Amino acid sequence: MENKENKIPKHKDKLVGLDSLSLGISIVVAVALGFAIGYGLKQWTGYTWTLWLGLAWGIAAAVLNVYRAYKRAQKTYEGMENDPRYAHRAKYGDKSDDYDED
Repeated sequence: MENKENKIPKHKDKLVGLDSLSLGISIVVAVALGFAIGYGLKQWTGYTWTLWLGLAWGIAAAVLNVYRAYKRAQKTYEGMENDPRYAHRAKYGDKSDDYDED
């Protein structure tokens, strides 16, 4: 009997790609929700600064989403410096000697 825990889902690479693509949508949604909350607070309390507070919350949520996506990508590519295919670039940088200087 096959171990189901070690089995990789068939469309995992597509799901990872969609997760990265959804980052742009989540930024827009976070700012829009922050604005909507701020606008609702402004209508409820009558204070204009609550609108800016909600917008700041939305922008902070968007920045947090970008940070989490960065950390997730960093964890994914963490072991690449030990891969022989990428060891030269990890040690010496990404310099290409095959370009033309005219």
